[in-house]
Amino acid sequence: MFLRSAREKYIFTSRSKLAIAALVVGFLAALLAVSLRKMTEHYEEILFHKATLHPLYLLIFPFFGLSLIYILRQYLFKKKENKGIKEVFESNASGKPLPSYKIPSHFVNGLLTVSFGGSTGIEVSTVVATAAIGSLANEKEKIFRKYKTELICAGITGGLTGLFCTPFAGLLFAYEVVSKKMSKAFIITNILAAAIAFAFITVIGEKPVFAMNISHWHVYAAPYFVLLGVLCGLHSVYLTKCVIFFKERFAGAGRHFYKIIIGAAAISLIIFLFPQLYGEGYHAITENIRNSGELALTFPKIMLFAGILFFKPIITSITLGAGGDGGVFAPSIFTGAFLGLLLAAVLNTFFDAGVIPVNFMVIGMAAMLSAAIHAPLTALFLVCGLVDDYTLFLPIFIVCFISKHTAQIVYPYTVYSLPAKK
Repeated sequence: MFLRSAREKYIFTSRSKLAIAALVVGFLAALLAVSLRKMTEHYEEILFHKATLHPLYLLIFPFFGLSLIYILRQYLFKKKENKGIKEVFESNASGKPLPSYKIPSHFVNGLLTVSFGGSTGIEVSTVVATAAIGSLANEKEKIFRKYKTELICAGITGGLTGLFCTPFAGLLFAYEVVSKKMSKAFIITNILAAAIAFAFITVIGEKPVFAMNISHWHVYAAPYFVLLGVLCGLHSVYLTKCVIFFKERFAGAGRHFYKIIIGAAAISLIIFLFPQLYGEGYHAITENIRNSGELALTFPKIMLFAGILFFKPIITSITLGAGGDGGVFAPSIFTGAFLGLLLAAVLNTFFDAGVIPVNFMVIGMAAMLSAAIHAPLTALFLVCGLVDDYTLFLPIFIVCFISKHTAQIVYPYTVYSLPAKK
């Protein structure tokens, strides 16, 4: 009787501590994510405005940002490079903790990369930094050792909830991409992390990036949605191949100084030609959402959209290859939005289809992200959270699976799952 009572007390104590740890991790992760988002938006807006007024800054900013990241990596972070989400996978597989320096390293490097024009996003920086918060909590108590994956995922869930203002996206990303298995401990820790993160952003009044009201969608547009899903699946393979190709090329470029010079020059040239590609590019998405109903598809517009869709994967890959911090989240959302808008414009201009362009932008965002990371449910809830509207839930749900399977048929790997070369 005594042993049974002691065992029950131990279980209750350990579960209580795990719940408290999940709440603390979720809150700190959300705080980090919101802080990184606010700071990045602030400095990106200031620097991008400067660059539009004085194009010379387009030459200076990428070089300065990549150089500063390299200097910090060499002298502050002890020459340890950031590998992105693969660091989280390696930590889970090996049993080794994520080093605590990953928190400031990814925070600062993500901020510098995007603010100074690197054409990626802060989402992956947020994921790794918040995963490191969970890993740090795992090291604090012996009873947490067997819950390492759950606490790492709790950090990711809290971080993505804070970043995208939707708890579902954080939960699903942690499950679909990182954990890939469900347990009672996973459910408890991640729901608690999502709950406190969502409570935090609600209290401070954080708003979704592209908040809008979508009135309706037409069933007759369903075949066009399917076409968009297929196109996004194919374009996501182009994005993945670009990232792999340019990372390999830059890895063999010799001294890091050469990588910075080549990378900064390429980034500067591309954003000079296409200013929409500066940083995350969310400013360009917002502008086109606002003007999507008035879009007149002229030859210059076609060339602009074609250039954006062609060069975005390239400039993203160069940014990462040259030492920038980030991943494919924001580039996928960006290219999906422009691919959807271009398809809608073509359908309305040449086929008098009467489709709603903004719907295609939103569905394109989700479809492209789903195909790029092979996580359709994450993409579904993330984009619905980004626009703060679930009117397109059903078409997004269907198109996300179409785009994912299209991408898998053409190329079975993502930038996260590609096996390392021996």
